[in-house]
Amino acid sequence: MSDERPGYPTALGASSLDKITLLGSDLAGDVMGRVGFGELAFWLATQRRPSQGETRVFEAVLAALADHGFTPTAIVTRLTYLSAPDSIQGALAAGLLGGGSRFLGVTEDCGRFLHDVLASVDGDLPTDDAGWDALALATVTAQRTAKRFVPGLGHHVHKQGDPRTPRLFEIAAEEGLYGPHLSLFAAIGRVHREVLGKQLPLNGAGVCGAALADLGLPLELLRGFALLARTAGLIGQLAEELRHPVANEVFLSVDLNNRPVDPDPFVPPPLPVAGDGAPG
Repeated sequence: MSDERPGYPTALGASSLDKITLLGSDLAGDVMGRVGFGELAFWLATQRRPSQGETRVFEAVLAALADHGFTPTAIVTRLTYLSAPDSIQGALAAGLLGGGSRFLGVTEDCGRFLHDVLASVDGDLPTDDAGWDALALATVTAQRTAKRFVPGLGHHVHKQGDPRTPRLFEIAAEEGLYGPHLSLFAAIGRVHREVLGKQLPLNGAGVCGAALADLGLPLELLRGFALLARTAGLIGQLAEELRHPVANEVFLSVDLNNRPVDPDPFVPPPLPVAGDGAPG
């Protein structure tokens, strides 16, 4: 048997008797008190230190996604804490587990969708609004034909426009980080009415996905950044619940207003019969 110990290389955190290194830097001397948390989160994910402009856009995304009121993620966090006040980690985890295709997950879905469209372009990407509008029109038309939604389009509250969206476009432009994902997303906002017959807002979660993709962050991690932001918001929800509890009222509102009804048995849909194209 070999006496060699296995090696597990990492450029992240490592400790010795008197020192901790993180990303090749001395944690105590070079990072603590010198690097903000948003900058560090970007640095950890990419293993390169972001520029000042990248940090500003990234932190704007985190701020945009931190909290959005009594969403299902916030409600379940408060209710879980009501049920298990000894498990704050359980309450936070419950809220984060609800980050899916309707809430928070749109950030990843939109970033991936835009990236797939851009990657499928044969030749150079557009260089002006007319070119982006043509690409967006073809994209929305294809989604409509396939009976699929366009991720990031529409919002259940901000029907006249999500206030986060123009602000993030503005910040990205100010920092010279308004790239192809944001350009395509903006064009979708301009042309989709021609295809769908109605005007829908570009939502904040979607523009965050476009901005993160333009920063060159891994598409597989986009939902992770949304969850990172929402963790701060859920801590805020729990802090408010401690001072001004509402979870018990939410629970009782449902529990005391339930209405017994007759059972509604599930009936599976019928299978095709022989002669309908199915094997006989």
